[in-house]
Amino acid sequence: MRLAVPVTVRWSDLDAYGHVNNASLLTLLEEARVAAFWAGGPAGSPATAVIDAGPGASSVTVIARQEAEYLGQIPHHREPIIVDTWVGRMGGASMLVCYEVHSPDRAELYARAATTVVMLDASTGRPRRLTDAERAAWEPYLEEPIRFRRG
Repeated sequence: MRLAVPVTVRWSDLDAYGHVNNASLLTLLEEARVAAFWAGGPAGSPATAVIDAGPGASSVTVIARQEAEYLGQIPHHREPIIVDTWVGRMGGASMLVCYEVHSPDRAELYARAATTVVMLDASTGRPRRLTDAERAAWEPYLEEPIRFRRG
């Protein structure tokens, strides 16, 4: 199962060509990832939002790897684009977050991407294992990881 996360494209995400800059895509993916998995969001946050990584939290997260495949130019939309988000793999201390970025009406697929997120103990800075609660929240969203065209 995938989680559909609406993400607003800001004017500052656009480049001189009038489409989302390649580097800004990573920020849009970050917005989707935080909305999907980090606790403390707005009312109605998804059940997957269980990582307590805010100020003073016992855990922090770091990005170990990111890969994106750009399939089309993302123009500015008044409505949020849709970022389908799911877990491609859960390891001992990490998870692979996968994304497909769609137009608001889902008529176009703009990009595919994957991010490896590592959980760290905030006091030691060392990796910590995913908790049973995290695994239980994410298990329904576990699907095959992204298959990029080049590999």
